Amino acid sequence: MILWFSHVRFIGVFMAGYWLCVTNERNWNVVKKRKVWGVPARNERLIKRVKKGDFLVFYVSPKRIGGIFRVVSEPFFDDSALFSSEGFSSNERFPHRVKIEPVAVPKKFVEFDPLITKLDFIVNKERWTGYLRRAMLSIPEKDYKTIYEVVRKK
Repeated sequence: MILWFSHVRFIGVFMAGYWLCVTNERNWNVVKKRKVWGVPARNERLIKRVKKGDFLVFYVSPKRIGGIFRVVSEPFFDDSALFSSEGFSSNERFPHRVKIEPVAVPKKFVEFDPLITKLDFIVNKERWTGYLRRAMLSIPEKDYKTIYEVVRKK
């Protein structure tokens, strides 16, 4: 029997997806402690593309990488007040979530600036912040590996 899957899965073989998740320090602390990532309702379709086994790299504003986690659940809905809505609309709850487990979480943040020139998903290196104005985005495996090597060394 041949199984057909989406663009990152083929003939029964799973290929991991790689995501950059953008958050603030307060919500990063929730992510680390509770081992869950959530996005607002407007990003529901995006997080539904995330699958068990995918890798999430956490960009913590401003200009830092907090760590890398692996997704261990399918996306689910939970409207409980877990994340801070500071800097967002006051009723934001980030209810579309996935459970995660740590892969590489350094004791100190990794500075993002030195990575900018090495990452392919950032095409315009001078206006790189525009790529991070969303809850999360898919990144190439090569970029994930670049970030992973730097995080792993910390």
